[in-house]
Amino acid sequence: MSVPILPTISTSFIVLSAILIAIGWVLIKQKKIEAHKKTMIAAAISALLFFIIYISRTVFLGNTAFGGPEHLRMYYTIFLVFHIILATSGAVFGIITLIAGFSNKLERHRKIAPITSIIWFFVAITGVIVYLLLYVFYSGGPTTSVIKAILNNQ
Repeated sequence: MSVPILPTISTSFIVLSAILIAIGWVLIKQKKIEAHKKTMIAAAISALLFFIIYISRTVFLGNTAFGGPEHLRMYYTIFLVFHIILATSGAVFGIITLIAGFSNKLERHRKIAPITSIIWFFVAITGVIVYLLLYVFYSGGPTTSVIKAILNNQ
């Protein structure tokens, strides 16, 4: 079985970003502020690299439709929409959290950072599940535009 290179790389960046966020969380609990900052910047860069690869692939190649059994298609689609909403809100929370940290609004940063982290952990987990469903457990369906893939209009 072979897996497509770009989705594998982009999914790896999401997983890496979540791991870095967990490391950053440990570092700040240990009061290692500079190490925390550097780790969180690396996590943000990793998430940004995912986004760049994902958008580039979407624009130039399209997205892969679910290729699993028809009776699972509706469940996959609901799960995918949940993942997309989670990822979008996680990205917005992430930007707000980074801005609060870098602008020294530390009270706000401390308040929203744990929420942001938990959302991002779920983004990473659901992203890996989407990847596994599309490329590992089942052969991917046709590659097409995002809208067609979500609506299953092939």
